[in-house]
Order: sequence, then C-alpha cells, then structure tokens
Amino acid sequence: MKRRIIEIDEAKCNGCGACANACHEGAIAMVNGKARLMRDDYCDGFGDCLPHCPTGAITFVEREAVPYNEAAVQAAKQHKAAHTPHACPGSAPRTFGGCPGSMAKALHPQDAESAAAPEAAPSQLRQWPVQIKLVPTNAPYFDGAKLLIAADCTAYAYAAFHQRFIRGHITLVGCPKLDDVDYSEKLTKIIRDNDIKEVTVVRMEVPCCGGLENAAKRALQASGKFLPWQVVTISTDGRILD
Repeated sequence: MKRRIIEIDEAKCNGCGACANACHEGAIAMVNGKARLMRDDYCDGFGDCLPHCPTGAITFVEREAVPYNEAAVQAAKQHKAAHTPHACPGSAPRTFGGCPGSMAKALHPQDAESAAAPEAAPSQLRQWPVQIKLVPTNAPYFDGAKLLIAADCTAYAYAAFHQRFIRGHITLVGCPKLDDVDYSEKLTKIIRDNDIKEVTVVRMEVPCCGGLENAAKRALQASGKFLPWQVVTISTDGRILD
C-alpha cells in the first residue's frame, strides 16, 4: 500500500540520536552513527521524530510501505521493558538524544555551586549541548527561557562570562566564520516554537561576528514575535564595548 512514512537523509544526519529517542514506536535506530528507519511497519507516519531533528534530516514521503502494525509495536515495547534494567537512585539525569556528545539535557547550576571548591567559580551552564548546530529546536529547557546567543570566542575573551552572561540563560554558541550554515533558520524555529522571554546576543568586535548578530536579527523578525533583545560586543582584549 502507498502511505505516508518518514525518510531519513543520512548525509544530513549528525548522529545526535534525538529522533531515535523521540520515536515511541521504536522504528528508528542508530546504525554506525547514523539514524536509520529499521522497520516500515513500526512507523505510524505521525512524525514525532521530526521536531527533534536538529539538522532537518527527516522528512515525510508518500511511498509503498507495509501498514503500520500496532500489535507488533506493543509487543516490541513489552519485550524491551522486560529486558531493560530499572534506573537506580542517584543515576544520571534523563537525557534526550543518542550520541553522548550531543544528547540534550538540563543542568542544575545550583548543584554545581554547592559542589565547587571555595576558590572555584561555579559553572552557570543550564543545558547541553550548547552548539547551535547540535541543540534540538524544542527541548524542554527552552520553555520560559532567556536566550543567550554567543560567538564561540566571547567566553574566552571575557573573563566573567559565566556570571555576566550565562547565568540565568539558556546558552547557544556558534562561529559564523567556521560553521558553514545559516543560523537564522534554526534560531527562527527556536524563537518561534518556544516560549522565549528575551534574547541577548554576545559577539566579538571582529567583522565576521556580524554574521551571528545578523542571523539573530533575521530570526527575531521571521519568528513574528516582539521580544526584548540586546547586542553586547566584546573586544579582543576582553572589554565590553557596548
């Protein structure tokens, strides 16, 4: 029969595993670091996996495929549940994604503060990942967030970056000179599809950082939302210029 079903472009897949985690039916698995549709009859065609893909590697197609088999899906879920150990108290917090380096998870700065040595400034990072290319567009930590969009180099140039900028914010970082992508499309989705309260852009004084500022501006305009926003420029010797 011809029906709606997902298609995965492995060339676009970055191996984050977010789609496999989001697929409640277990139709998607990670194979050699790439997402793959393992069984047509496990895919219901609703596309819960689509919003979780940070690279747009998943789309809908109409093609010949066997019908969705709910009974087989339920049997597979029961088998998996019976053979999956229960989490122990004190285990790592639940994460969203597959690749350990890019699994999305919320962090708790107050826990880091209590554990830090007296002479060490605690991390204020509230989520992982932080790279714009890797972060999912609809992670739970975006709900009600103050968004920080920062150039990679700013955290190295400005000594008090965590306390001055990251604290109380969800942080996204990138380098428009090194990343061959247009950030504006993904930033638009994040701002448009989540309850973002305000946006702060922190860039370096160098001209190439203007790409990050312009991407954020285009995203704000394309989102159709009117949010408080500001741009802060850091000098190469670590001063705030404006």
